[in-house]
Amino acid sequence: MAELDVEVERSCGAAVVRLEGDLDKLTASVLDERLSQLLAEGVHTIVVDASGLAFCDSSGLWVLIEHLRHVRERGGTLRLTGVHGVLRRVLEVTGLNAAFP
Repeated sequence: MAELDVEVERSCGAAVVRLEGDLDKLTASVLDERLSQLLAEGVHTIVVDASGLAFCDSSGLWVLIEHLRHVRERGGTLRLTGVHGVLRRVLEVTGLNAAFP
């Protein structure tokens, strides 16, 4: 069974969201809930650290894209760091790597 650990570190109105495990159809809701909670709390500067991701499918990518849009609508930023493997390849192939600073 897929598992995703999401750790959030807040500082000065910003947050770093560290992911470890698989971001897929079974776990995307976990990340969605955490990012939605941050936005509800008024956090509009978010860095998603994907260095611990073993896998990411289209469901996980969709959560990242949706929250990128939500953050930008509020004048904030959502950045990705530690992108590698499948996520890097999907972002490159789709051209979405240009959407994420």
